[in-house]
Amino acid sequence: MSASSTSHNFGQWKILVICPNPKLSGELTPLLAEHVPFSPAIELKEYPTRALLGDALQEQGINLCFVDVETNREWALALLSDLSMLDSKLPIVALHAGNDSEFILRTLRQGATEFLFQPLTAEHFISAMERLSAQHRGKGLANAKVYCVMPAKGACGASTIACNLAHYYRKLGTKKVLLADLDPLTGTISFQLKLKQTYSFMEALTRGGQLDEDIWKGMVQSAGGVDVALAPDQPVHGIDENYNAAAIIDFARSMYEVVILDCNGAYGQWSLTLARLCDELLLVTTNELPALQATQRSLAYLDRNRVDRSKIRILVNRYHKDIGLSRDVIEAALHCDVYHLIPSDYEDVQKALVEGKPIPPGAAVGRSLMALAEKLSGKEATSVAPKTSSLSSLFSFLRK
Repeated sequence: MSASSTSHNFGQWKILVICPNPKLSGELTPLLAEHVPFSPAIELKEYPTRALLGDALQEQGINLCFVDVETNREWALALLSDLSMLDSKLPIVALHAGNDSEFILRTLRQGATEFLFQPLTAEHFISAMERLSAQHRGKGLANAKVYCVMPAKGACGASTIACNLAHYYRKLGTKKVLLADLDPLTGTISFQLKLKQTYSFMEALTRGGQLDEDIWKGMVQSAGGVDVALAPDQPVHGIDENYNAAAIIDFARSMYEVVILDCNGAYGQWSLTLARLCDELLLVTTNELPALQATQRSLAYLDRNRVDRSKIRILVNRYHKDIGLSRDVIEAALHCDVYHLIPSDYEDVQKALVEGKPIPPGAAVGRSLMALAEKLSGKEATSVAPKTSSLSSLFSFLRK
């Protein structure tokens, strides 16, 4: 063993190597043996299916993966995305045939944490392992709670709830809160908070695993003590195919106590990734019949795509006991409990939006959102949402 290997302690890993290319595997194997000698490695000589990959990660406890991204580039990019979705915290090293900067950037966007290119040298390998070891130690301390606020139907107030929930978490004493507008098409948080956009979350995405605290601080803005990552000014199409949200969410977990994601709905791979990576999914609807039918469809879509139903919380916004569907009807139609009711309070909400300020805690909606923040954080709620009578005639329509 050389002196260079004895001067570095990269810890113990359980390594998965996916490398159909014999030459690339031949260069990597001696580096692993020399520099991480006590870390067992499993090698797959073909690209696995997602099912096989999931079994390998779960059964073997893999915590570091090397992927040959050259033998079949499209398969490899899909594999990086699958790995990120199966385990968002898994460090992934992309193995390249050469220093192709454009393709290297694509692999980082798809979920790679680091990259190496041929010829694989000890110097580059050690540098990559030093960064991975530092990130691995740091992530062991990360304990952020990630909430995804998702509208079941457009214009039901999900972004307003996300903005104010972040504010009320701050009022509860949470010191480090991130509000991230991850809607690539119609993000409105910059408008709601009257923030002038300089950077968006797209700049963070393009850096992939190369994010650090200094770069991040230059990308976010502050509003009332809450860090805000904004959506791009212009719609970004094709984000499902070209980017993976895992790296940015994983980085945010290491920086904050609470992370609130505002997204644009349940549909598409981007939204599904957010739904899978969050700890709790706040699905926002109203007590109008079209919104409730849209909620049924959203829940069915999330179920089909294996999003854990147990973490979904139904929020009914703009609730009025005398207008629209009752809580009983909503719960019966959706076959799940309503987590929280937020009352209708047009005047106070509109005033806050015009001023670019949080809804005041003295308003009915403000009290309800504070109660929601307390409930989510595990503290005793200060208010209880009222139940109302059932509109049974409408329930029969919903079952059709």
